[in-house]
Amino acid sequence: MDLGVKPGDDFYSYASGTWLKNNPVPAKETRWGSFNVLRDFNINAVKTILTETAQLKNAAPGSLEKRVGDFYAAGMDSVTIDKLGYSPIKADLQKAASVKNVKEVLDQAATMRTSGIAAPLFGFYVGQDRKNPNNMVPQLSQGGTTLPDRDYYLKNDARSTKIQQAYKNYITQLFTLTGVSQAAAQKNAETIFNLEKKMAEAQMSRVEMRDPYKTYNKFAIADFTKTTPTLDWKGLLTKMKVTGQDTVLVNSSKFFTDLNSLLTSTPVADWKTYLQWNVLKSAAPHLSTPFVNANFAYTQALTGQKIQTPRWQRMSSQTDGTIGELLGQLYVKKHFKPEAKARMEELISNLVKAYEIRIKNLDWMSPVTKEKALAKLHAFTPKIAYPNKWKNYEGLEIKRNTYFQNVRNAGVWAYNDMVSQLGKPVDRTKWGMTAPTVNAYYNPVMNEIVFPAGILQFPFFDPNADDAVNYGGIGAVIGHEISHGFDDSGSQYDKDGTLRNWWTPEDLTRFKEKATALQKQFDAYTVLDTIHVNGKLTLGENIGDLGGLNAAYEAFKMTKQGKSNEKIEGFTPDQRFFLAWAQVWRGNILPESAAQQIITDPHSPGEYRTIGAPVNMDAWYQAFDVKPGDKLYKKPADRIKIW
Repeated sequence: MDLGVKPGDDFYSYASGTWLKNNPVPAKETRWGSFNVLRDFNINAVKTILTETAQLKNAAPGSLEKRVGDFYAAGMDSVTIDKLGYSPIKADLQKAASVKNVKEVLDQAATMRTSGIAAPLFGFYVGQDRKNPNNMVPQLSQGGTTLPDRDYYLKNDARSTKIQQAYKNYITQLFTLTGVSQAAAQKNAETIFNLEKKMAEAQMSRVEMRDPYKTYNKFAIADFTKTTPTLDWKGLLTKMKVTGQDTVLVNSSKFFTDLNSLLTSTPVADWKTYLQWNVLKSAAPHLSTPFVNANFAYTQALTGQKIQTPRWQRMSSQTDGTIGELLGQLYVKKHFKPEAKARMEELISNLVKAYEIRIKNLDWMSPVTKEKALAKLHAFTPKIAYPNKWKNYEGLEIKRNTYFQNVRNAGVWAYNDMVSQLGKPVDRTKWGMTAPTVNAYYNPVMNEIVFPAGILQFPFFDPNADDAVNYGGIGAVIGHEISHGFDDSGSQYDKDGTLRNWWTPEDLTRFKEKATALQKQFDAYTVLDTIHVNGKLTLGENIGDLGGLNAAYEAFKMTKQGKSNEKIEGFTPDQRFFLAWAQVWRGNILPESAAQQIITDPHSPGEYRTIGAPVNMDAWYQAFDVKPGDKLYKKPADRIKIW
């Protein structure tokens, strides 16, 4: 803490100022805060597990330990990887270069997708139908670009043009590493950038993509083909292993009509280059050192990271990202205590109780909508720590000396696993994050809140800490995830996870007025020079924080400590609650990463998450004696109360 600062002037520095001064961003990172400290602890815990399993001499064939150990050992064998150069993708590059017409371009793109090579042109996945969540359906989405957001192609300010140039340099470098001349590689870079820019122009913005109705466009496959005659979806989907389906969900029909025109107006030679680029960029992080270094130089331009993440850390993350439910079993055995699960169940139950009280007491919502909101709240499914049923990746071949092939095999396995869900009942035991992940999520079509084992540790959660610390930390995270069910997007789904309205028109109008006030509050926050927080993009997360912290405080007041005024280390229970919240969000970030975050991340920066909710809570003003004249003071009438 920095006690030299007045909490009512700068609560972020008051709660974390000294820590911020003493903890600059390490060279191998792009930001450093509570999340990163815990992620660092976790990745080291994972490293220990992986190193030990990789060294096991007598692990049984097919066992967890053998498969996890072999995957990691193969990734750490940089000598073998370097010897191979780019030979693992030579055949893929030749195939991409051999296409003769648009039909072959599309066929090759489909083959690349099913072979774990790359996903060119557009996005595709199998997921629940938002208006009928018991059905799994094929879904198509805008895509085809490489830079993190369409804005990077469309803006021409200094920051964006610098990144565009770094991207072109990256393309040039990867092509020259495969023996293409410098001049030809530079020409390729221009071709690819211009083609991707056209795809970016056809894409909707991230803010538009937050609208679940705007992105819900259901077509009979034959009818969709009529809107994009060059793309024969029946044939294409069959090549993508999707059979027996008559409808498809599309998130942006305009993107596909524009892509259709682009396919016919662009020379096939340019599509060849584009397909080759997709092979190259997907493979680069898994090839020899020159490819990995080129990939890092590009990342550096985007994020400002000073030195490359060490190989062990990249391979630990790769193992978690590829066979996370094998690794997760070893992780929870070692790092998750069953009593933490029991404590979490109690916390969740208290948060739901608090939310129920708050919904019942809302002065702006009618009884009929309250009834629906409570029904949704009571239908929530919590998932804690790890899946009840682990994936075993049956049929996935992993060898100790073929890292690239292991990654490729895993890509094929994951694709087949995804399309195999078509025509089957929805698997409600499935998790969207691995057990070691330091994060949590809400899934509207499942109406579930999920907390992996990775986040159930200090500073979010400590079974031995006082209630103020746990309710201000993990309690607020639980409340935040519950609030996603009632944010600007999640509130459009009912208790069964179906996208349908359950609000009266008057209640919805009042809700939107409150949400707009919160949007304006965050729009006013400045991050770098002229860059402001995007209140619309971050609205769901900001409602999550505001509702979550209020509910966590309500639940905290039900505990013995919450009812007392007994100080610990000189701080009252309420002060400790808000300090725990603030210290979760402390962190330093590189300017390049901060600029990227504003464009791509639906979460507000940590310093504004720290203050964004408390300045709307009367309890925070009382806890720290915040008065008119203090910089963060808001008049009681201006304090935003939603949930």
